[in-house]
Amino acid sequence: MKIRSCTFALFVALVFAGCASYSTVKERRPSLRAISGASVPVGNESTIRRALRLGRSRPLVALEGYLSVMEAASRQLEKNPDDADALRDYNFALARVFATIRDAGLDPWSQPLTVPGDNGGFVLTHRPDPRLQWNPALYEFTPADQFDVRGKYVSERTIRKGLGAPLVAVGREAYKGARAAFSLPRVYYGVTAVARFERRRCVISIEDPLAVETVRFGGRTFPLAADFTVPVAVMLARNNPKKYELTRLLRPEKYAETARIARLQPYDPNKTVILVVHGLMDTPATWTPMINTLRGDEEIRRNYQFWFFSYPSGYPYPYSAAILRRELDAIEKRFRLHKPMVVMGHSMGGCISRLLITDTGDKLWMEIFGKRPEDVNLKPEHKQLFMEALIFKRRPETGRVVFISAPLRGSDLATNRLGRIGSSFVRLPVTLLGAGRDALSVMTFTAGDLRLRRLPNSVDTLAPTNRFVKAINTIPMAKGIPYHSIMGDRGRGDTPKSSDGVVPYWSSHLDGAESEIIVPSSHNAHQNPQAIQEVRRILKLHIRSGPTSRDNR
Repeated sequence: MKIRSCTFALFVALVFAGCASYSTVKERRPSLRAISGASVPVGNESTIRRALRLGRSRPLVALEGYLSVMEAASRQLEKNPDDADALRDYNFALARVFATIRDAGLDPWSQPLTVPGDNGGFVLTHRPDPRLQWNPALYEFTPADQFDVRGKYVSERTIRKGLGAPLVAVGREAYKGARAAFSLPRVYYGVTAVARFERRRCVISIEDPLAVETVRFGGRTFPLAADFTVPVAVMLARNNPKKYELTRLLRPEKYAETARIARLQPYDPNKTVILVVHGLMDTPATWTPMINTLRGDEEIRRNYQFWFFSYPSGYPYPYSAAILRRELDAIEKRFRLHKPMVVMGHSMGGCISRLLITDTGDKLWMEIFGKRPEDVNLKPEHKQLFMEALIFKRRPETGRVVFISAPLRGSDLATNRLGRIGSSFVRLPVTLLGAGRDALSVMTFTAGDLRLRRLPNSVDTLAPTNRFVKAINTIPMAKGIPYHSIMGDRGRGDTPKSSDGVVPYWSSHLDGAESEIIVPSSHNAHQNPQAIQEVRRILKLHIRSGPTSRDNR
């Protein structure tokens, strides 16, 4: 037992060696910055500095100062929309309005807020937006320019310059209907505030920068300012998904409720869904660098919406794929996908994705059990479980698949000493253990099989000798669905013998792929800049080649 514990400690140490923090955020006090070396107008500078000093002790006085600057800047922008100083003053003062509201606990959302002043003051209120369908009183808003962002997954800040104050909106309470709505348990979202003056009324609107590219202001059209990185960075920093990577592998039953599809933005029937699927010992956070980069592309923003499938990665991946199919059935009832979605799977997520474009008939079942389902003596609940995992059809909502570092034919690491040690620590749920014992009593084994005394876990189902892995690769993928392969190479450049360190080329290579690219990367090829640019190319290809509707397929 002592040797086993030491081995486990070594395994954990190897897993986390050299892992940098995914995201760290720190709030700071921003300052009004000059543009291109020009000095800040003296009047605005003094007003803003005074308001910054009084923000905590006399918040209403500070608000009056910020609103005065915004009003003057608004008039100037109406005259000259190219006035960079006026735009800077307007955006900065508006951001500080939200900072003051938050810090002072003010509420202009439930009813208009009177802000007294020497010139009659202002009335601060908001205009509800039916597109967002949310109550701003339920969220805490923090200006994005108050955050310093660092971390492995948020090393680049993706923004869009324009008019408005980018904000991080965080739900004050957990969303109880999150699972039914395929939403996150707590909302972390990037919005942009725009304020318009109707005499002494300052009316704030909250815009979604992923849905709106421009905004009308003072009779002119401006790009809507946006910060696409900070909201995700705040979510990662506060939730720390890294702590779930190993535990969801080793104890999947404990995290069964995390197996689900979730939307990263409000559902838009006119945009194609990009469904990302993570790999072994990982979480959806692993896609952050790619999503952060792609959201900086206007054509991607206009045409796509990002969703993810999360699951405890200790499950055997055919079982995870069965859960995904159930989630897609539920999605169809709540949000019918009018356009074929693009699925991107990294590592074991690629294996799961492959099953979405495969018609098995009873071939897998016969390979595993040697008899037709009606002739196999299993408990009804266990038979149903195996039928869902082994007998399935291609999903009609899937229009294209991108495989990234996918061990479609397995990985030798699953069968070597370290892989077998890791597999031994994975504890399958009681339901799967019972089904496994039931199945083993009627299965026969052949030479080369992993001769397990239990149902295979996720590590086992990545072994080249695993019966499911061998059988699924005898079944071609459904015709008419384009797929692409991206894989990493650590620098050896000896294809077809190359490897990303975990998955060899021979396992990821697919005859019939519409494209294949090898990038200089370790196993995390989906975070490689060249791979991200290839995904960008594929997504734009998908826009142009269609089909644009599932009904037209």
